[in-house]
Amino acid sequence: MKAQRLVDLLALVALVLLGLSGYLTWVSANPGNGRADVVFNGYTITKAPVTLALASVVAVVVTKLAGTLLRRVLGGLVALLGAVAVIVALTVRPGGAELSRLRPELSDVIADQVTQSLGVAPWFALAGGIALVAAGVITALTAHKWRRPTARYERDPAASPADQWKAIDAGEDPTL
Repeated sequence: MKAQRLVDLLALVALVLLGLSGYLTWVSANPGNGRADVVFNGYTITKAPVTLALASVVAVVVTKLAGTLLRRVLGGLVALLGAVAVIVALTVRPGGAELSRLRPELSDVIADQVTQSLGVAPWFALAGGIALVAAGVITALTAHKWRRPTARYERDPAASPADQWKAIDAGEDPTL
């Protein structure tokens, strides 16, 4: 598989995993006393995974139009964003007081009495972050082998506006 395709696939996988982490259960809290569990999705706990996924996908799309040096810089940026996603997935564990602030119905329960269980969302965020790190590293290492953007997106500085009008009058398309 070509490096460009692999990076595209990894970025897509990361987008799906990080996006899902925003909507799946990050933490569920059991306040006790026969009450039902209070579920907190990833987007309620932290907006970082979804934001990092969107920023990374934009960076991967820009690499398609960039030169080798900018591709390497963007690859490093994508790897950095993936590392941040991994850190967020491993460290964001809100305490009882934070959960009480997010959901007022927990505020009448002493924060220490809330029993928490970790949901699946941090694991999705972790896998998405790892995929982003891999995509960034592959981009940075193989940027010189990628296809260059086509010349159709580059402006021809030699053609003056008068020459372009003459081409249009002659029935030619000066943009090709």
